Amino acid sequence: MIEQTVIEGIPTLVAPASGPLRGGISFRVGHADETLARSGITHLIEHLALFRHGMADYHYNGATAPTVTHFYSQGSPEDVGAYLNDVCRTLADLPFDRFETEKEILRTEANSRSRSVLEPMSLWRYGAQGHGLAAYPEWGLYALTPDDLRAWVARYFTRDNAVLWFSGPPPANLRPVLAAGQRMPLPPVTNALATTPAFFCGPEKTLGLHSVVDRGAAAQVFVGILERELFRSLRQEGGYSYTVATDYSPTDAKTAVIAALADTNPDKQDAAIGAFVDVLAKLRVGNIDQDDIDATLSKAAESLQHPEFDAARLPGAAVDVLIGKPVLSSTQIEAQLAAVTIADVHRVARTAHENALLMTPTPVDWAGYEAAPSSSAAPTRDATRYPMINNSASSLLLGPDGVSFEEDGRLVTVAFAQCAAMLAWPDGGRLLVGTDGVSCRVEPTLFGLPSESLAGLDARVPAESLVRMPARPADAIPKPPAKDAAAERAVPDSEPTGPTSTLGKVLTVVLRIVFLFLLMACTLTVVFRILD
Repeated sequence: MIEQTVIEGIPTLVAPASGPLRGGISFRVGHADETLARSGITHLIEHLALFRHGMADYHYNGATAPTVTHFYSQGSPEDVGAYLNDVCRTLADLPFDRFETEKEILRTEANSRSRSVLEPMSLWRYGAQGHGLAAYPEWGLYALTPDDLRAWVARYFTRDNAVLWFSGPPPANLRPVLAAGQRMPLPPVTNALATTPAFFCGPEKTLGLHSVVDRGAAAQVFVGILERELFRSLRQEGGYSYTVATDYSPTDAKTAVIAALADTNPDKQDAAIGAFVDVLAKLRVGNIDQDDIDATLSKAAESLQHPEFDAARLPGAAVDVLIGKPVLSSTQIEAQLAAVTIADVHRVARTAHENALLMTPTPVDWAGYEAAPSSSAAPTRDATRYPMINNSASSLLLGPDGVSFEEDGRLVTVAFAQCAAMLAWPDGGRLLVGTDGVSCRVEPTLFGLPSESLAGLDARVPAESLVRMPARPADAIPKPPAKDAAAERAVPDSEPTGPTSTLGKVLTVVLRIVFLFLLMACTLTVVFRILD
């Protein structure tokens, strides 16, 4: 059972467990609270807060998630207490002599990590803001200042925006000192999709589902059944997939995201897509077997009976406290799960279909899914047109309200008022990204832009959206196509992309399938994930 108390004005959760003490402090702030132009600020604060620990003899770490940041440790009660005391002290006095070094470490970390296949689905769902920022590089690292970090700490890393948690009695030496503040609301959940159910074409060998449903026991049971059905159809019966996985992730107190992934054999890709869509359709019409519900509940019961169950869910319970959701006992969870009926699961299946976003190698409009928009409806108004050098089929349009790019009948537009970030290179290159995920590149070398046009562009973009980038290598600066050559976009290989990028579709970048979903390092993995 999880007990609740208060230490130094901070809500505290305690659950019994064997072995070394595990403890942490969680703050209600994550990358979904940021803007694209200042993205990475929470992650950078996390790194700076941990720097002084160096080569400690006990295990410690931090993690920045969409709406929460955790600092946690494992070891003796004295070590865990000292660690948490020091994290709180350091947050009030960040080591800014490490400011630029930690930025470089974060950029190195980003270059070396494997990209999750879930990221493009988040981008198409949410756009370049809120929960969609997970799909973008931390471009804000180039623009952040120490004052930005101080203001962020004062706003989010406070006593009233934190929860402590321990897998045993709290350490006797625990003295966390944090400034007073207020519990911060969750960031709004944005939507970049005009209509659902929808699809977009992603990489080969990958099938994905992303949907939003009501949070609760019925949704968790549905996710378990969905995985069983996909595994049975795609692997056991068809042999189309080797790996199938599903995930259930609460977004706030009322809603949750469900995701499903499957790899495919290229030779059987069409059959795999058909089987994937058929499973979703089968559940949507209510063809749900009670045996599958019973099997899913049986796995859940195994988790509930695990002696470490309550300790394993402490970080998730801390998030519930931070967002004002009651922390349920294992008995309450078991009762809610046991009450789930076929009708309940059917309701979730219908909602999952209504809000579905599919990622498939080829279009699935034949199954009733609409193509997610990959172009803009209209160009910016009263614009000056600049044809691409040696390629009149492509043009850049600069207007008082925004920027557009036209190529072969395709149009993308970024309005200045909805510019999430504009990356600016010393050579004059600009990349504008709209909050809806649309991106448009402005390259003087491609369009022969006069300097006054570029200056006017910079003046119209909100100052808080501007990110000054370091100089690019000469070979990364785009060059016009050869005269009379076929039109093609000249862009550097490192070009970041969005759902309607003028530099190519987002999913032409190499994405490695990651079927082991990111779980908090301090959370015990159990057979069935219970978050309510």
